[in-house]
Amino acid sequence: MDSFKEEESNREKCVFAEGPIIVGAGPSGLAVSACLKESGVPSLILERSDCIASLWQQKTYDRLKLHLPKQFCELPLFGYPENFPKYPSKHQFISYLEGYARHFGIEPKFHQVVQKAEFEFGFWRVKTQECDYVSRWLIVAAGENAEPVIPEIPGIERFHGPVVHTSGYRSGSEFKNQRVLVVGCGNSGMEVSLDLSRHNASPHMVVRNSVHVLPREMFGVSTFGVAMSLLKWLPLGVVDKFLLLMANLTLGNTDRLGLRRPKTGPIELKNATGKTPVLDVGALSQIKSGKIKVMEGVREITNNGARFLDGQEKEFDSIVLATGYKSNVPSWLKGSDFFTEEGMPRTPFPNNWKGENGLYTVGFTRRGLLGTVTDAAKIASDIADQWRTNKDCRSTKYSHGQRN
Repeated sequence: MDSFKEEESNREKCVFAEGPIIVGAGPSGLAVSACLKESGVPSLILERSDCIASLWQQKTYDRLKLHLPKQFCELPLFGYPENFPKYPSKHQFISYLEGYARHFGIEPKFHQVVQKAEFEFGFWRVKTQECDYVSRWLIVAAGENAEPVIPEIPGIERFHGPVVHTSGYRSGSEFKNQRVLVVGCGNSGMEVSLDLSRHNASPHMVVRNSVHVLPREMFGVSTFGVAMSLLKWLPLGVVDKFLLLMANLTLGNTDRLGLRRPKTGPIELKNATGKTPVLDVGALSQIKSGKIKVMEGVREITNNGARFLDGQEKEFDSIVLATGYKSNVPSWLKGSDFFTEEGMPRTPFPNNWKGENGLYTVGFTRRGLLGTVTDAAKIASDIADQWRTNKDCRSTKYSHGQRN
């Protein structure tokens, strides 16, 4: 009898989704859900946190703004309020996403941690801590930035001060008058260092690899906008050379500041590896003035500081890891070789949005929200075609049954 009750309970925990299951309620998940809805296809979003865009709401620093002008960061079918500035703040972007969800009536199921998703018997079965969800289609929208990257630095476990990843960093006010080691020199590392210096901290930024630093604007126009316009008419290599020429004219030789440029151009490097060039919003002037110190790679962390590859040793009060994020897809998507061990689609852009057996991905193009918009439209169109075909088949079967 007890066995029967258990089986009955398990059956009650299986939910069949009429439309696709979307894993992740970030910008990518919202975008594809909206496009599907516009095509007449329902969807079910499963989100592990308690809100939409949890990365933006819970794991970003206060001074964050969009690095690109708002016209390059719009989701499909719904624009920004007219009164928003050219570069919306973190809070403005979150309010835009919340308005987007309200506009399309998108209501994710929160607190749904996907433990396993697998294709079996013609359907995708997505297991969370509460129940199993089943659908013909699975859309992976968990993103390239699902989990913080915590590097292995010799000795870091014995450091006496606080060690925080940028996902837990909010404001430089918490580090006032401190000597802070910032590990990483991407956009986050640069902005955190800038924020720290403006709160009278003494940031020392570790540059482990080469990095492209570009001005955020050229002649009052977004550098990204200039690049996108030029790419319509000129080869990528020519555009890269132009961007580097303008960067040298406006910012000077960054190599002299300890910021060595890669041999590959900024756009080519971004397309090949996903490594985004730094768009300078003021950190470079602080580096030139000495308020932000540039350090070579860390050899080891000591009890009260760090030893560097160039032989220097310095004391620090805190360490901030600006070491980025990674995908977590391999930890829960099973039985599919569509993703690499690093959690990125094996198929290169622009054909990495669709796998086999009704598997789709959105937001894994390494091209930001512009890539998301493209993905969302393709996925919605593809699934809508299947939806209409199935609907027509069901209608035909029903009409035949009525006549019989």
